[in-house]
Amino acid sequence: MKNLIRFELRKILLNRLAIISLAAVFLLSLGLFFSTLQGMHAFDGKSAEGTGRTAVAIDKKIASEYEGILTDEKVQQMMSEFKITQDLHGLNAKYIYINALQSAAFSHFSDMDGKWNGLSVADVYGDKEINIGYVNGWLSTSRNMIKVFLFLSLVIVLLIAPVFSGEYSGVDNIILTSRYGKTKCATAKVIASLSVAITVTILVVAFNLIIAFMAYGKDGWNCSILFAPMEFSEGYIPFNITCGTVLKYQILLAFLSAVSVTGITLILSAVCKNQMISFVAAATVYIIPIMLPIAETNGLYRLIVLMPLYYSQYISIMSVEQIGNGMLYAIWAVPVAVILMILGSIISRRKFIKHQVYS
Repeated sequence: MKNLIRFELRKILLNRLAIISLAAVFLLSLGLFFSTLQGMHAFDGKSAEGTGRTAVAIDKKIASEYEGILTDEKVQQMMSEFKITQDLHGLNAKYIYINALQSAAFSHFSDMDGKWNGLSVADVYGDKEINIGYVNGWLSTSRNMIKVFLFLSLVIVLLIAPVFSGEYSGVDNIILTSRYGKTKCATAKVIASLSVAITVTILVVAFNLIIAFMAYGKDGWNCSILFAPMEFSEGYIPFNITCGTVLKYQILLAFLSAVSVTGITLILSAVCKNQMISFVAAATVYIIPIMLPIAETNGLYRLIVLMPLYYSQYISIMSVEQIGNGMLYAIWAVPVAVILMILGSIISRRKFIKHQVYS
């Protein structure tokens, strides 16, 4: 069986299209990382100003002066330090970006002119304890990984689509009439497919975390996502959880996406007689949930967000609700993904070994 699995792994990974696709995932990760880093800008309101790594250093230094529990006194200090002195010409001060902490403060505690809007921490956050610090780096990383994981899911579909459908050109006659064709060969294909999906996801996750850690360190992992720069505040997860918690959920959902997409693709690979058709069919099944015109207020929305695409685009599923003990609704993705993986493994195997071959 080990030799069969190794053979199937080589078939999946050692072809030109697979190598190019996997390389594209890592290049996309690098491209998003560097474009985001170079696009960062910060000014401390005094003399220090810069972009890229310089901006990160400035933002970290400012955040270190205020890090800890957010209080009304800190709000007043920030509003005073980052007070707008120039004429905004009608522009809302909330959209003025000087540095990450200023943007976070203005997005919640500023009026249109950049003055304190009169709200206290309790007015904005209720009884939530908000821990603040430098969150810009890891929230940017999390946002970039949405794009990476969406692309990765399609790459996994591309890798797995030929596993069964690629044998229907006549190779199936040889496989299914061989000694282990109806037992071990089909099983080896399923095991190899799941192994590839999980291993590739591990490598992509590790790569993105390593390059982000090199640029941003661990700063902000224990800080609330609710006190974040303006660019992250709209449509973001409305719960008082930390950046570290967001990343843990996002990574978990990335793995759930990998195994569930593999399950779906295996079924369609066994059903379709052509590799391209199986790829298009699996990609369509993956993408179509986000195209359905179902509002968030519709009861069906809670079911739609449990589909694999929403694991990669994790914000929607993590925004549904908290279900107690700090757990988010997104945890229901675990049994759904396991079911899809098991069904995909069983159905694809049975479909392949039972289809008619011609001697």
